Amino acid sequence: MSLDEKSVAAVASDFGNVPKTAREGKFDERVMRRMQRGVKFRTWLPYYIMLAPGVVYFLVFHYYPIYLAKLAFEDFRIFGDNLWVGFKHFGVLFGSPVFYQVLANTLIISGMKILFVFPVPILVALLINEVRNSNLRRFIQSAIYLPHFLSWVVIAGIFIAALSPSSGVINEITGWFGLAPRGFMTDSGAIRWVVVFSEMWRSAGWDSLLYFAAIMAIDPQLYDAAEMDGANRWHKIWHVTLPGIAPTIATLFILNVGLFMNAGFDQIINLSNDAIRDQIDIIDTYVYRIGLQSGQFSLATAAGLFKGVIGMALIVAAHTISKRLIGKGVW
Repeated sequence: MSLDEKSVAAVASDFGNVPKTAREGKFDERVMRRMQRGVKFRTWLPYYIMLAPGVVYFLVFHYYPIYLAKLAFEDFRIFGDNLWVGFKHFGVLFGSPVFYQVLANTLIISGMKILFVFPVPILVALLINEVRNSNLRRFIQSAIYLPHFLSWVVIAGIFIAALSPSSGVINEITGWFGLAPRGFMTDSGAIRWVVVFSEMWRSAGWDSLLYFAAIMAIDPQLYDAAEMDGANRWHKIWHVTLPGIAPTIATLFILNVGLFMNAGFDQIINLSNDAIRDQIDIIDTYVYRIGLQSGQFSLATAAGLFKGVIGMALIVAAHTISKRLIGKGVW
């Protein structure tokens, strides 16, 4: 990129001196590139500063733990160096029937969430888009976004109170139809559905925001053209809106598949009790129990590493399948 003598002098003055070659009209391209990089850095410095806390967070809590995952192959020692034991802890892990129970719970609960929770935000976004009254739309959006900002401690308290067999509102309503009270929170046949519906209630509204933003980005002329061709609202949704947000759906589905092994630690730990723990005990709560409560740090790290490897494999597989089917993926 060529600059005249006056521009060079102006840029160089920001750094304290003007190169002699510039004053004489002879341009040193290497000096010019260095000055331009300096100007760009100073321009973007406030953004780098704002970005720094997020970078530090990921380095400390996400990348540094990858290095510490070597503990899965060592015997932890409080004093002195850890002892390398290879795959010993994985052998203990895979030889435990409890681990297979928590693995099955994790797969079942995550599968139920993908099947029943993932489509709900898409439906919510489509329904909100069909609301023509802007004031009513804003009210609905505010109401359904609110649960996202509640902690799982609060949400668990709400569901425990609402599902109480003695004073819960759900049993009060079912009582009107002659049904006997039911302790949903201690019923092994119902607790997984409680987990699914509580997740749906908390996240459906907030997750619909991304789909709604994708809908707003669709060219309005496509709807006009569809209307001229005689399309009704359902036809517009099916032939314009859904294809328009398909890349967003694919991306979020891949990310959800990558988090398939998580199943929601905060949610499970707050909804658990002794009566139904065997039905919703997942890998994360198992790691918490054997790691922080029992002090078996190496075994807990092995379980966490197993979960991470499976999650990585799932997200790569989902990305590959998505690229083959619709030509869109995460990268």
